[in-house]
Amino acid sequence: MAAPIDTLVILGAGGDLTSRLLLPGLASLLGSSRGSDIRLIGVDRDAVTPAAWTRRVAKAFGRAGGARAAEVLADSTYVRADVTDPEALRRVLDAATGRVALYFALPPAVTVLACKTLATLDLPAGIVLAIEKPFGTDLASAQSLNRLLQRLVPEEQVFRVDHFLGKSTVINLIGLRFANRIFEPLLSAQNVSHVEIRIEEDLGLEGRAGYYDRAGALMDMIQSHLLLVLALATMEPPATVGSEDLRGAMAQLLRATRVWRKDGTESRRARYTAGTIGRRKLPAYTSEEGVDKARGTETLAEMTVTIDNWRWAGVPFVLRSGKAIGDPRQEVVFTFRDVPHLPTGFSGPSRQAQLRIGIKPATMSLDLVTNGFADPFDLECDTLDAEFPASELSAYGEVLAELLEGDPTLSVRGDIAEECWRIVAPVLAAWRKDRVPLDTYAAGTRGPKSWR
Repeated sequence: MAAPIDTLVILGAGGDLTSRLLLPGLASLLGSSRGSDIRLIGVDRDAVTPAAWTRRVAKAFGRAGGARAAEVLADSTYVRADVTDPEALRRVLDAATGRVALYFALPPAVTVLACKTLATLDLPAGIVLAIEKPFGTDLASAQSLNRLLQRLVPEEQVFRVDHFLGKSTVINLIGLRFANRIFEPLLSAQNVSHVEIRIEEDLGLEGRAGYYDRAGALMDMIQSHLLLVLALATMEPPATVGSEDLRGAMAQLLRATRVWRKDGTESRRARYTAGTIGRRKLPAYTSEEGVDKARGTETLAEMTVTIDNWRWAGVPFVLRSGKAIGDPRQEVVFTFRDVPHLPTGFSGPSRQAQLRIGIKPATMSLDLVTNGFADPFDLECDTLDAEFPASELSAYGEVLAELLEGDPTLSVRGDIAEECWRIVAPVLAAWRKDRVPLDTYAAGTRGPKSWR
C-alpha cells in the first residue's frame, strides 16, 4: 500500500458536490476510528475570503468530526484559481505540502481541460488524481481520458470515484458470497432463474438539470453504479480482497457481459409526469427548471444483460434505475429455479424462492419452503430476515478513507470504466435511433403501467 495523503486539494470547492457530499464525507471520516491528520485546500474561480471559506466548511461539517475536524477546519485554506490556467494550477500545487491528492469535483469537460493543463506541469512525486464519474461520455471518450491520465501518473495513482463502491452493503456482497458456504454454490445458472438489480429513488430532479438532462438514468446510474454492483454480485471468488485481485475479478466478469439482444432493444425507458410522493407534489420532468424538452431524457431505465461464462450462461440480469418512484427499492434479487422434482403428494407454493440483498436499507431475506401448519403436505413459503449493522462511515467517507490511505481497492480501474461503456453502447445507439419508445409514468408510481 502506498503512503497516505498529507494534503487534500478539492478543485471545484464551491460546487454542490463539495458541500453536499465531499465535505460531510470528510467530516464523518475525521470523526471515525480511521480519521487522521489531513490538510484541506479548496480551489475555485470565485473570490472567497478566508472567513467565508471557514464558514462554508464548518456548515458542511456540521457537528460531525469532533476535535480532529476542528483542527482541519482551523488549518484549511482557499485558493482562487482557474484550473485550466497553468500558472494558476502551479500556485495550487505549490500551496500543498507532502503527498497530494487532487480531487476533481468539476464537470467532466472541465476535468479533462484541467488534466490537459496538468500535462504541461511538473507534478509532485506520488500525486493522486481523484476523478468523479462519469468517466467520459462513451467508450471512445473514456479511452481518450484514460490515455490522458496515463500520461500524467501511473494507474495506481488514479482514483476513479464511484461512491456506490463505498456503500457498506455493496462491499458486504463480497463477504456474504465468499465467507458463507451456503450461498456460493447456489449462485449459478444451475440454480438461479434470473437476477434483478434495482436502484430506485423517490427524489425528482432536485435542481440537477445541468448534468442529469444530458445524462439520464442509463448513463447516470446503470452505466456506472449498477454494472459495478453486478460485477461484485456475480464475479468469481478472488484470491484476496487486495485491489488488484478484486478489481481483476470485476474486470473479468464485465468482459464477459453483453446486452441480451445485440441490437440493444431488450431495454426500456420512460420519463415521469406530474405526481405526488408522500406530501410532495412533483412537476412533470419536462417542466423542471433547466430541462430541454426536446432532448428526450429518460428518468427510468431498464436493460437486460447476460454473462457469457460457465457460471451464468443463459441467465438474464435485469438492471433498472429511476427517479420519482413510489415505494423505491435498492436491492439485488436472485430468483431461484423450482426444484427438479417435487415428490408426488406435496402441493408447493405458487411463487419462486428468492434471495434479496438490500442496499438501502441494509437487509437480507431468504425464502424457504416449509411444511404447512394445518396440513404438512401443503407447503408454505417462509422468509428468513436479517439486518446489517450501519457502517461507521458514509459512502463518501469510505471512499475518502481509501483515497487518503493510498488504497485503490474502491477505485474504478481504467479498463473497468471502459467495459461499462462498451456494455451499454448498443442500448444508447438503439435509443438514439428511437428503436425503443420513451414511455411515461406518474411521479410516485412504480413506473409505466405497461411495464408491470
